[in-house]
Amino acid sequence: MIKEIDEYAQIRTKARAYLCYILGRNISQSMQEGDINLVLDKVSNINRSLPKSEAIYVIDDKGKQIIDNVSKNKAVDGTGKGEDRSNRAYYYRTLEEHRCVLTDPYPSLISNYLVVTASFPIYDENDKLICIICVDISLKNILKMIHPSSVDSYFGSLSKMVYSAFSLALFAVALLLFIKGINGFLHFGLDLGAIEIKEMFESTILLTLSLAIFDLVKAIFEEEVLGKERKGHNADDTHQTMIRFLGSIIIALSIEALMLVFKFALTDPAKLLYAVYLIFGITALMVGLSLYLKVIRSNEK
Repeated sequence: MIKEIDEYAQIRTKARAYLCYILGRNISQSMQEGDINLVLDKVSNINRSLPKSEAIYVIDDKGKQIIDNVSKNKAVDGTGKGEDRSNRAYYYRTLEEHRCVLTDPYPSLISNYLVVTASFPIYDENDKLICIICVDISLKNILKMIHPSSVDSYFGSLSKMVYSAFSLALFAVALLLFIKGINGFLHFGLDLGAIEIKEMFESTILLTLSLAIFDLVKAIFEEEVLGKERKGHNADDTHQTMIRFLGSIIIALSIEALMLVFKFALTDPAKLLYAVYLIFGITALMVGLSLYLKVIRSNEK
């Protein structure tokens, strides 16, 4: 729900413009004669234009519902007439702003799901409020209508499945690296003297890479599949996946470079240059990561 609300906040202006356009296309916002029956006759047209709406109804200038709900839901259709809605946000906001408004998401008394309400005021030639047309649409449906790639759309559902599959595959890789890293020194049993430094370095590299991949899997699954909100808004939290992953890679490469220095120093000093090249590459990664953090923090400020 947190991710849905965040997506709605991003497309709210577009959603209000779209819904107000649909309502305005079916009913004029000002009427010369002020005949409310002309408005009520158009409600069925709005219902056909917005098939994903949960309920459509009309309230008068006092906030009292003057017709029954028009809805495809049989439990909702034909009910609600006479209810006092003067305490609802869409009523007093419409009076205050004197225009079509779209509310924040709120729990529906009908379905218990989060819904938004678009309210469209109708005025007479003297600028007196005749009535307000209200359209309730669930948060999921408004996202599907306005934001096709939202978390609740078909594409969003497919993305969840793809991210779940990749998360599972990467977790399997992390698990295999962990097992391989542990096996690198456990097969010696209690004979600690038989463990070679080279094998300890290799096990450390494998375990470090396993931890980096696990952190990446955790971040992907929480954010893309579960829709968990990122903690805070600073650079360290917002971009924690990138930073922790690159940090783990730098640590693994640093260990590898140290191991190569010892190895070539003992066996083939002429190849020490390759270890130096690797150290330069690690230094370039650290400089790039530092610049990345600096740019992100400056943008946050």
